[in-house]
Amino acid sequence: MKRINSEDMRRLLKLYFIMGSVNCKLSPADTLSAAADGGITLFQFREKGPSALTGAALLQLGGQLREICRNYGIPFIVNDDLELAAALDADGIHVGQDDLPARLIRQRLGEHKIIGVSAHNLTEARQAIADGADYLGVGPVYPTTSKADAQAVRGTAVIEELRHNGLTIPLVGIGGITLENAPPVIQAGADGISVISAIAGAEDIRGTTRRFAQLVTAPSP
Repeated sequence: MKRINSEDMRRLLKLYFIMGSVNCKLSPADTLSAAADGGITLFQFREKGPSALTGAALLQLGGQLREICRNYGIPFIVNDDLELAAALDADGIHVGQDDLPARLIRQRLGEHKIIGVSAHNLTEARQAIADGADYLGVGPVYPTTSKADAQAVRGTAVIEELRHNGLTIPLVGIGGITLENAPPVIQAGADGISVISAIAGAEDIRGTTRRFAQLVTAPSP
């Protein structure tokens, strides 16, 4: 199988939902199903935090969420954990700067898997591209409570810097993105937005996701 091409990757990044059991008001399965109904285009299983599942419970939940994604035709990405991604036959993995470089992950998971890398500046972005990343997650754009070890908030400046320096790799903005503050992220040059709390913690998950989907597919003013 071949690697995903850039145009398909841009489409998948439009509305990228990230979630684990610690982020949900409803059950993780119900949360993901409602978000999938609402129009998410990519899903990342991120099971982190003080009460995060481990061992057999982690595998069981991951398998359940993977099947929901497959039923909806949404790629299933695992956060950080290479062993978990392999065990669940995930469609890809997203890693940070302290994890294995994309080139080594590619050797382990194969050419056809999606590999995303978090980048916080131009140097990190160029290195991730050289290592073979399929997309970059750039942020945190806004203040976030979903990631305890988040880097300093950068607004849309890094997204703009990467585009102004000619980087054409698919980009997704992450960090504190809501319905109200999402438009500047797209206007800065991101191909999409990634959302945790604004969907997982919403009173109406399906309706909120639909509003996000409409926002990211609206023509530029």
